[in-house]
Amino acid sequence: MSAQTLLHSLFKYKAWANEELFAKIATIDPDTLQSERCAAIRLLNHVYVVDQIFSAHLSGVRHEYSGTNTPETPSFAELKSAVAKSDSWYIEYVGKTSPEILKEEIRFTFVDGALGCMSREEILAHVATHGDYHRGAVGRILPTASVEPFTVYLHKESPRRLARLSDSAGKPK
Repeated sequence: MSAQTLLHSLFKYKAWANEELFAKIATIDPDTLQSERCAAIRLLNHVYVVDQIFSAHLSGVRHEYSGTNTPETPSFAELKSAVAKSDSWYIEYVGKTSPEILKEEIRFTFVDGALGCMSREEILAHVATHGDYHRGAVGRILPTASVEPFTVYLHKESPRRLARLSDSAGKPK
């Protein structure tokens, strides 16, 4: 599997996981579980901001952020929409960027002023894994709000993989 194929798969998963997570967060009562819902939104806003900072680096444009989160907390609907748009951007970016370009190094400045240099592949891997880390933190909030977590990506995304694991009797090989 090429790096591009793997990254494309990771960003498709990221989009699915974000969609599922926002659906779960939507079930948290904002009145009785305000702190849990706000904590989840703040974590996902941080992921979104970091995603936007790195998409700016990948695009060669300046970003507007002075930190890795915003002082104000966006509304749930605003953040959900922005994240979906960002996820689509990353899927498209990875899908159309050649393997040669993915190896290209980019020099940039972190929001704390430190200088950075990463290949496009490294940036994309960082964005994918960084989001996973924080979605996991949100996943720990869900049970405290009586919301069931989700773990069925392969069942939904690639049922043919599961079918290959079973023989004709339906037992794992």
